[in-house]
Amino acid sequence: MARYTGPKHKLARREGVNILDKTSQSLQRRLNVPPGIHGRKRKKRLSEYGVQLREKQKAKATYGILEKQFKKLVQTVQKRKGETGEMIVSLLETRLDNLVYRMGFAKSRTMARQFVSHGHVFINGKKVTIPSYQVKVDEVISISSKIQKNPTVSELLSDKNINILPFIKRQGVSGKLVRMPKKEDLQVPFDLQLIIEYYSR
Repeated sequence: MARYTGPKHKLARREGVNILDKTSQSLQRRLNVPPGIHGRKRKKRLSEYGVQLREKQKAKATYGILEKQFKKLVQTVQKRKGETGEMIVSLLETRLDNLVYRMGFAKSRTMARQFVSHGHVFINGKKVTIPSYQVKVDEVISISSKIQKNPTVSELLSDKNINILPFIKRQGVSGKLVRMPKKEDLQVPFDLQLIIEYYSR
């Protein structure tokens, strides 16, 4: 299945979650109204399966990943010992594209994914072009001098109010994963238990 490339507002409204990485008053007002001319009328009670499916779709939309990738990630976690929900969040958060976004080098995960794919991101000084690359603790992420000159990136780098999550450390144009993320480090806009139940069917 191809990655969704249509209007982000439409996708956000379909999933009922803000995936735009910024606040939009227009979107906040319409977030719970499905897209389309019959959006308000179309709301109906979902089955148990339908509720689980929506939560899974929210997670995929939030992190911008495909079904095959997400299914593989959940199945990998289910084989491990530990708290499944926390491990899912941990793997999603330590994707290279997500960390580039979390470190404030890109204004959205979509932009971060493009930077990685186009060769502007390095791990320990070595170029990595795979957005889904799982970053390990203490690996240093940096961005190319070319992309640092991008006006949007330059503005982001000078932002002193950026909120850096506790499992990340950033210094200038580089940063690193200092420990694996925990569920309490961030609020995810989807129900992990329902996602686990969906893939356990």
